[in-house]
Amino acid sequence: MATKIYLNYIKFICLFSGLIIGFSSCSNKPYQTLFEPNGNITANQPNNFTIAGVYKIKPEDILQVRNLQNIKFILEDVNTSASSSQGSGSNAASQAYPVEQDGTVALPVIGHVAVAGLTRQEASKAIEDMYRKKLIKDPIIEVKIINLKVSVFGEVRSPGNYALVKDKTTLIDVLGQAGGITDKGNEKRVKIIRGGTVNPQVTEINLSELESLTNPAVIMQNDDIVYVGQNKRAVRNDKIQNISTIVQPTLLLLNTVLLLFTLK
Repeated sequence: MATKIYLNYIKFICLFSGLIIGFSSCSNKPYQTLFEPNGNITANQPNNFTIAGVYKIKPEDILQVRNLQNIKFILEDVNTSASSSQGSGSNAASQAYPVEQDGTVALPVIGHVAVAGLTRQEASKAIEDMYRKKLIKDPIIEVKIINLKVSVFGEVRSPGNYALVKDKTTLIDVLGQAGGITDKGNEKRVKIIRGGTVNPQVTEINLSELESLTNPAVIMQNDDIVYVGQNKRAVRNDKIQNISTIVQPTLLLLNTVLLLFTLK
């Protein structure tokens, strides 16, 4: 009787272990196929970027405007404590100005300036010219577009949203801001998701190849998502850990039951 119970026990353990391994493999599948490529990203996606990767201002953008030469004519009463760490000198100040639907931005003294369709440098020049004509002798205007961002998550040290405050920000720049790829990360399959919810497209970048640095897709665009998945070693270790976590207490329980049967 005990031998028959033991054989049944062995059969059950084999079947149970097979099911556990199968379910563990299936549970990891969605994680590994997250953002699988379904198309190619070109350098000229419709995201208000030029072919060279330089952004053109559009309505509802938020501009940060600085007069590096003389702040008192533009931002007399602005609290500059929040922006002092970003400045190009202790005399710089800034404030956020929204671009209106007609493509203009309203600035102190000079009023509305048309900026839609201009790059950041072109907008700086246009604002400088207006202040030079109306108020300031030698203005030095700096413009930043502060609402542009990239989301980074997966196997990086500091996942989160990162602002695109300079032109031609690259994938390497953004990963650097996120603290770099962890030991579990797969640098050969870094995914960039672009196009929003209407037309999302995914491309994979192999950072172990030098050619990836010249790929136009690595120039970040507004609302890009960067995802770093796990490497094979990390995936394998996770599977083993998951199986071990589930199987060990189950085996302990079954061994206890078998022991009770054999003692009868």
